[in-house]
Amino acid sequence: MTSTAAPATAAKAVARHPRRRVDRRAVGAFILLTAPTVIGLGLFKYVAIGWSLLLSLNDARGTLELGSWAGLDNYAFLLSDDGFRSSLGTVVAFTAFIVPVTFVASLALAVLVNRVRRGRAFFRTAFLIPAAVSYVAASLVWKMSLFNGLPSGIANTLGDLFGMSPVPWIGTEQPPLYWIVLVTLRLWLQVGLYMILFLAGLQAIPQELYEAAAIDGAGAWQTFRRITLPQLRNTSVAVMLLMLIAAFQAFDEFYNIFSSGLGGSSTAPVQPPLVYLYGIAIKDQNYGLASAGAFLLTVVIVLVTLLQGRLVGFGRKD
Repeated sequence: MTSTAAPATAAKAVARHPRRRVDRRAVGAFILLTAPTVIGLGLFKYVAIGWSLLLSLNDARGTLELGSWAGLDNYAFLLSDDGFRSSLGTVVAFTAFIVPVTFVASLALAVLVNRVRRGRAFFRTAFLIPAAVSYVAASLVWKMSLFNGLPSGIANTLGDLFGMSPVPWIGTEQPPLYWIVLVTLRLWLQVGLYMILFLAGLQAIPQELYEAAAIDGAGAWQTFRRITLPQLRNTSVAVMLLMLIAAFQAFDEFYNIFSSGLGGSSTAPVQPPLVYLYGIAIKDQNYGLASAGAFLLTVVIVLVTLLQGRLVGFGRKD
């Protein structure tokens, strides 16, 4: 009796849980829709990265084909090259200044906008609009209109109201006034984007915490320091990492502010690594050396990002 009951039970189980059939039409549609993206990523990203890695290990001058094997010579040359090391120092100094300033400005702006009762959507949109502007277009506006060095330029016109003489902002190296042009451009383009991220974090904070703080008699600064900042920890860490990566990848504003053509960036008083490597690749056509520099910069960004994430506890559970 037991032997006949077992097959019957198994048959009932199979009947209750029939084997799922593969929907070939759904699989075909999935492949059809994802194939362009997969092929595009594979061909223009991963294959390009792999080929660039091979180029960095070859003496590829004037051609994208693999030349004579150079091994790590390109990497060793760049690490001992004063120009490349100077560009790294430039981007480190730029990052050390622009990241804290952008962080404070975007957080302060988010707090102010969050306190607005009417017209919050207007201010949110108004401050976010610059993030949609091309770096190239904004750089040209800064270079040709705001800080063009002419007496009729906007910066010199405003300075004239305070008794200042016209200043060639981009061409002045002592003191280095061109940093004002670069920093203000980066702030205008990025503060609004990070403000939106902080604003989303502020609106996620439970209002009961602020009500309890008000009942306890906490002031505005105490409330901000003991409630707002701790509650924004995850948002703050993510924003700082995004700012750090964006600062190390600086290219458009430096190139377009100082450049007068495809090879004009060589006369710039300061160059970040991407501008320096762009000159090696385009002007000198040394694609092996430029590829090696790109991988060195990638390693620097990864290491600095991991170090910062470790220091601030990125991904750590509260």
